[in-house]
Amino acid sequence: MSNIPNLNQADPIPESAREEIGELLLTGDLFRYTNDQSAVLGLEQNFARKIGSSYALAVSSCSAALFLALKTLNLRKEAKVLIPAFTFGAVPSAVVHANCIPVLCECGTDYRIDLDDFLSKLKSVDAVLISHMRGHTSNMDKILLHCKRLELPIIEDAAHSLGTTWRGKNIGTFGQLGCFSFQSYKLLNSGEGGMLVTNDPDYFAKAVVMSGAYEHNWQKHQGDREFFEKWQNQLPLYNMRLNNLSASIVNAQLPYLDQRVENGRHNHDITAAKLSGSEWIHVPEKFEQEARAPDSIQFNLVGLTPPEVSQFCDLINTMGIKLQVFGHSKDNARAFWNWDFLPVKYNLPKTREMLRNACDVRLPARLNLDDCQNIAELILEALRQIKNDVAA
Repeated sequence: MSNIPNLNQADPIPESAREEIGELLLTGDLFRYTNDQSAVLGLEQNFARKIGSSYALAVSSCSAALFLALKTLNLRKEAKVLIPAFTFGAVPSAVVHANCIPVLCECGTDYRIDLDDFLSKLKSVDAVLISHMRGHTSNMDKILLHCKRLELPIIEDAAHSLGTTWRGKNIGTFGQLGCFSFQSYKLLNSGEGGMLVTNDPDYFAKAVVMSGAYEHNWQKHQGDREFFEKWQNQLPLYNMRLNNLSASIVNAQLPYLDQRVENGRHNHDITAAKLSGSEWIHVPEKFEQEARAPDSIQFNLVGLTPPEVSQFCDLINTMGIKLQVFGHSKDNARAFWNWDFLPVKYNLPKTREMLRNACDVRLPARLNLDDCQNIAELILEALRQIKNDVAA
């Protein structure tokens, strides 16, 4: 429909980035180590201040950040890393790339970690990777308590949670290391890119060296010389650096982050309130401790048969709304049973059932009130048509 904007279109790059980008194109100065004060270093410093972390390392993707985070922990070969079963396929992939074994735990109808299953598996793993999938925060109070009790390190996959807080503290800063994404569908967009944050100078030095700070290029980073010298030539170089052009694009968007978070939350809450009036939709509530920064909405279909779910998906997409049901397509990268690269197969009936009914629709921060109302009304209309056809 013509009155529905393209939900997959990213936000435009701010005008403030264009002068710096033009200068980069004229000079060809795209490599972060050409100068001591690069655009990448500026982004790292600004991001660390914004997120409330001591150190930040810009890398080529959030997947790269997750991989480096795992490698900094110096886990044994085939160490077991506990992750939620509801996540993107890049997360278990990073675990496999780091020569570790993903251990999947159940997630509930609220898209968060099932704590009973999490705790039952916690004693058998070497580390925990919390994926805040689609910006839904699991109970961090309990997760932190039990991981601390067992002295298990935590990595946070905050790809979808930039700007989300738990008890006023930024998600991504609770674990030993946190990882963020600058892929085009995130609040900060450079097409590809990511950021690793930590408060630990030793972890940071290791990550910097492995990211590709060959010879003495670690001198062009934040951090303490003694830790860099400790790891120089002791670790392999994976060359996962971010370039100056991508950094300039992200840095220009940082001043708009708070407004984008506010707009995204407003859009989500308006849409959720309208959808929640339907008997065929359940929108999970957030935790009281959680202030979300959503750029999409997830909801569960209630009382629909599998054929009706298929009909709904087909109909709503013809209406101009790009909607996916995570467990509906054969190759969706968010459905754990499609991860054929896993060394161990999992059943996980709770997560499987949830994914077969969990819908996902992007709600970019640029949308207005009318856009959100129209999107919600079309979703409800599609459901009414499906149910009326069945009744007839």
